[in-house]
Amino acid sequence: MISFVGSVFSPYYHWAGRRDPENHVCINVALYRPGGNCWSMTERGRGAMRRDATSFQVGPSSIRRDGSDIIIDFDEISVPRPPAQWLPRRIKGSIRYSPDAVTSQVFDIDQNGRHRWWPVSPTGRISLKMETGGEDWTGHGYMDSNWGTEPLEEGFKLWDWARGLTPDGDAVILYDAIRKDGGRGQIALRIGRDGAVQPFEMPAKTSLSKGFWGVPRSGHHDQGAEAKARIVRTLEDGPFYTRSVMATQLLGEDVELMHESLSGDRFASPVVKAMLPFRMPRRR
Repeated sequence: MISFVGSVFSPYYHWAGRRDPENHVCINVALYRPGGNCWSMTERGRGAMRRDATSFQVGPSSIRRDGSDIIIDFDEISVPRPPAQWLPRRIKGSIRYSPDAVTSQVFDIDQNGRHRWWPVSPTGRISLKMETGGEDWTGHGYMDSNWGTEPLEEGFKLWDWARGLTPDGDAVILYDAIRKDGGRGQIALRIGRDGAVQPFEMPAKTSLSKGFWGVPRSGHHDQGAEAKARIVRTLEDGPFYTRSVMATQLLGEDVELMHESLSGDRFASPVVKAMLPFRMPRRR
């Protein structure tokens, strides 16, 4: 799940000149399950938004603090995704996220301060209770935040991001970005369940198979462990973005990562932006 104020991927926000971020808000829900995936990213205007220091509401969905926990109540309509889903589907439920710790360090992912990232709580416990559209489950979770002062496509040519857990429960997070000016932004972190942040040397990098739309994606691994870097499952495959489950070796351990690749050049295309309303409708 991702919540947006000034929806960074919104074509409507782009066409409006990105002048009024609070008029372009949404809570994105992506659910991957054996019975079929669901995707909802309905944008709404400022009249549908309420927020303060401990809560954020967009239409029928909301995020709030309950002590140290985060509660997300969502009630959205997923867009059709043939051939698995031909009709819109309601997805309604509640998530409780209990962080192990909260970190305090914020990072520039572009090295000039226009794009910032905070790994708020890299490890925690999550429980999901579904009313419609899926099954209940529990597991481990992750929470972070990004913000910036320029559009992503103006700052980045490509990026790969990944997060996973080591066998002892530490989070491993990698950012590897190629900026539009040709420079690199690289971050490699191991973060303990106590919130202690330990940077380490950026691992080796190898190309992975491209998605259906041809978006390039790369994976990281220990030196000499190229064969262990592979895509286990592709979750999202679009004209400018892929989300995947990746297996690799990092810090001497076999790990499974949530992985994403983004092409800023692809996203900058007016043709691509014109395609996005089919996945990202806007309700007034």
